[in-house]
Amino acid sequence: MSDKIIMCRCEDVTRHQLEEAVARGHRDIESLKRFTGFGTGWCQGKQCAALCARVLVELGGEPPEAPFTPRPPVHPIPLAHLARLTEDPEAP
Repeated sequence: MSDKIIMCRCEDVTRHQLEEAVARGHRDIESLKRFTGFGTGWCQGKQCAALCARVLVELGGEPPEAPFTPRPPVHPIPLAHLARLTEDPEAP
């Protein structure tokens, strides 16, 4: 039944995938994230990180000391654009 339980909605990661990853040796939150892809979707782990960390500990993995490493936005924005130092034809 655990293969039907969705742990990360953004990336469709199931509990079965987490169990398989831990069985393969991914016993810390960062390694588990990189192997399964949970926390890399639109919510960036806001919805699934705590749940996946709890399952990791249940399966005998290392308790996370801190949240996993955040990644930059999907579409990086130049700092000059944010400071309005460049001309942008799409700007309001």
